[in-house]
Amino acid sequence: QVQLVESGGGLVQAGGSLRLSCAASGDIFRINAVGWYRQAPGKQREMVSTITSGGSTIYTDSVKGRFIISRDNAENTVYLQMTSLKPEDTAVYYCNARMRVNNRDYWGQGTQVTVSS
Repeated sequence: QVQLVESGGGLVQAGGSLRLSCAASGDIFRINAVGWYRQAPGKQREMVSTITSGGSTIYTDSVKGRFIISRDNAENTVYLQMTSLKPEDTAVYYCNARMRVNNRDYWGQGTQVTVSS
């Protein structure tokens, strides 16, 4: 099992920045990839960015050039640096860990990001 704890959300004005953290514990050596997802009110949860165990990263088009995903292996933490934030980035952001075996998913509790115009 894997436990994920997100932090770093908050209220920021448009154009501002936030850094989200996802601290992982448990069976972390079986994690294949860690991703950030978000869900806005009335919308489906969407993938924002993912980093694999090999270091490959992907981003959804709407955040390319503004968000950067990174990891600190010593701290077992994945970060999402968000810059040039827009009101449409407002959502609950969730950390996800996908395991190598059976593609099982683990989720954090979520952290609220609110961008005011």
